[in-house]
Amino acid sequence: MTRVKVPTYQVTVFIAGDLALAKAACQKFCDERGECVTVEPTDYIYTRGREAGVRIGFINYGRFPRRRKVIFAQAEMLARWLLLALDQQSVSIVATYRTVWLSLRDQEPTT
Repeated sequence: MTRVKVPTYQVTVFIAGDLALAKAACQKFCDERGECVTVEPTDYIYTRGREAGVRIGFINYGRFPRRRKVIFAQAEMLARWLLLALDQQSVSIVATYRTVWLSLRDQEPTT
């Protein structure tokens, strides 16, 4: 048995959209880039609304360890891909120490 210890790092992409379309888009992305992700259904509940979506997970996998910035870059690339594939307006990429929100909307977010 082989035991490999790597630094823990997780990135999750949050986006609304159809689960089947998300899985198909993730499969194509992974096939083309030699990537591996998890895909989980989720529901977004917000003021006066709700919609279905997905959570896409990346980890620092012990068999193929990578640096944090490489994992985050792959997650952001997939997030941009999913914006188009799922016909959405925004996506969040959440890691341990930072979150990036990408939006195709014209207005800026309020803080």
